[in-house]
Amino acid sequence: MADGNNRHHHTIPRKPVRSRQHVDIDVVDLTNRFERMLSARRMTELAERARSRSSTPANDHSSPRPVSTHQRVPPPYSSLRNIPKFATPARDHQSQRFRSMLIAASTTPCKYENPGLLDEALAEVPLDRIYGEADEESQLLQAQAASISDREKPQWGYHDCVIRALLRWFKRSFMTWVNNPPCEICGMPTIAVGMTPPDQDERARGAFRVELYQCSAAECRAYERFPRYGDVWAIMKSRRGRVGEWANCFTMLCRALGSRVRWVWNQEDHVWTEVYSEHQKRWIHVDACEEAWDTPRLYAEGWGKRMSYVIAFSNEGCTDVTRRYVRNPVTHGAERNRCPEEVLMYIINEIRQMRREGLSKEEKRRIIREDQREERELRDCLVFSLTSELEKSLAPRSHGGSSGSLEIKVPARATTGTEAYRRVREQNGGGGQQDGQHPPREGEGRR
Repeated sequence: MADGNNRHHHTIPRKPVRSRQHVDIDVVDLTNRFERMLSARRMTELAERARSRSSTPANDHSSPRPVSTHQRVPPPYSSLRNIPKFATPARDHQSQRFRSMLIAASTTPCKYENPGLLDEALAEVPLDRIYGEADEESQLLQAQAASISDREKPQWGYHDCVIRALLRWFKRSFMTWVNNPPCEICGMPTIAVGMTPPDQDERARGAFRVELYQCSAAECRAYERFPRYGDVWAIMKSRRGRVGEWANCFTMLCRALGSRVRWVWNQEDHVWTEVYSEHQKRWIHVDACEEAWDTPRLYAEGWGKRMSYVIAFSNEGCTDVTRRYVRNPVTHGAERNRCPEEVLMYIINEIRQMRREGLSKEEKRRIIREDQREERELRDCLVFSLTSELEKSLAPRSHGGSSGSLEIKVPARATTGTEAYRRVREQNGGGGQQDGQHPPREGEGRR
């Protein structure tokens, strides 16, 4: 014990320990301070930008009020006007009716996927003639591109030339435009009487309404029925009709030849077709009634028609393509009052989800990429139009010359129907008379 008590204890010297206040950092507090600093700086920039936009010469020299960095200042409305819209379900009665109508219209292109119907359609098409004309045009386009440069790409691909040949044959040889059907007994012209319900046979073939006409000959006075078929097979067999029948039948024939197609609906009583060009990676406007190819500005700038909604339907969904056909909403746009824009976005997304439900993930990703590419194209349409208007206002007018390098694809005049109908539509800016002699005005059943 004595030895243990007398043993010397050697203590190991400890290193001096720094105070914890010099070592530990409050990460949470530092993060909050940094976020407040960035937020205050951003709010200051927005406020200064808003003041610079809304300032007048009288208050340009006034010094801006300093913005406190400790208090968030909400930006004014002028800086929030470009906030993107968010899809909203339809709640009011008018929006719900519009939704029901669009969903019903979205089923139209699904009817073109019937294999039996497509086989029947191919039997009606002179394939040798169509492919022969397509070969000639394709070789000509390739020669034109080669004459420019070895790397020059032809304007249209081979399958585009096939659809162009189909368009010419369909307009010139296949379908017949009907204003008033001639009397089947004596062949004399008829006069419109009114509407009559479809009979059992007409209803079975998809007639949604029947127009009634009476022979103008005093010794005949027979009645003539003109059923407006919605069934594309019945249209193909009758080979006559107006805009609705022409667009329905032609879209189906394009699908039979292997093209991806859209049936395009316009609120102002017109329908046409869009065909996807694999060569140009975009949707092409095709109007069989006018034999028009890739002229989307035909209706607004060619006919002087004001349009509100233009919706394209396919078996893969639908898209609001109004910007493709209405480049200047101020001069050619009509009021879009069927539903709020957020509700229309929701309806379009809803239809897309319905039509793409059974597709594989790869197909869905491909279609989404196409949707994104088309959205960029539609935005460019608006920018292109604004640039064109700016060029026209700034460039000096020259006699007989063009207003710039911007091409305006507008035909000289419409070509559908009889000479009398063409004159009436040109005089009325796209409309006609509603007396049964000619198709009625826009929005009154011209289809």
